[in-house]
Amino acid sequence: MNQELYEKGLKIRREVVGDAYVDASLKNADEFSQPMQELVTQYCWGEVWSRPGIDRRTRSLMNLSMLAALNRPDELHTHIRGAINNGVTKAEIREVFLQVAVYCGMPAGLGSFKIARQVFKEMGI
Repeated sequence: MNQELYEKGLKIRREVVGDAYVDASLKNADEFSQPMQELVTQYCWGEVWSRPGIDRRTRSLMNLSMLAALNRPDELHTHIRGAINNGVTKAEIREVFLQVAVYCGMPAGLGSFKIARQVFKEMGI
């Protein structure tokens, strides 16, 4: 493991999805899943999210559309919260999920709206 990339990724991961989520993910990791936590922190957050070519707000919008299209509700929940933390508005999230519904199907769009409403309620927005 590249410790420098891991630390950079850990910092970004915490800034985007929050300390509580990251702490829980790391605390709940066991011998089997710890390597996945290291991989996602080092490569996803440390290598890709730290790149200068696209800002975090844009990366969040991209993640929302991809996760909705792939029907990954757990990750979508996390990244809706991250998108809000990165300055994406509720209105922009709505537009992303409307686009998903048209291009990926109504079930994907409807499911995304359901998850977003849950996150907004949890965040008090």
